[in-house]
Amino acid sequence: MLDLRPNCEWCDRDLPPDSPHAMICTYECTYCADCVRDVLHGVCATCGGNLVPRPIRPRVRHRDGVGTGLANTPASTERVRSRWTAEEVAALAAKLRDVPPGER
Repeated sequence: MLDLRPNCEWCDRDLPPDSPHAMICTYECTYCADCVRDVLHGVCATCGGNLVPRPIRPRVRHRDGVGTGLANTPASTERVRSRWTAEEVAALAAKLRDVPPGER
């Protein structure tokens, strides 16, 4: 199950569970759409993979007998920050931004 991290790992912008601006990679690294576009250029700062819109978890359970919805499976409250420098991120993005995700 996705953690639904509460913030952009680059700029620390709040990204609540229903944010349409949250983007994730396959390892759940989480960034806002602005940082993905302007800083990361579509490349995850950690793994070099692509970033896609994070799914929005329904607020409530819509089926009896299953523990779904934010009320039953809340989003993470642990804030995460990138450990990479701006220079390291820029170098990785420059190297991979024009390489299709399936070929990285």
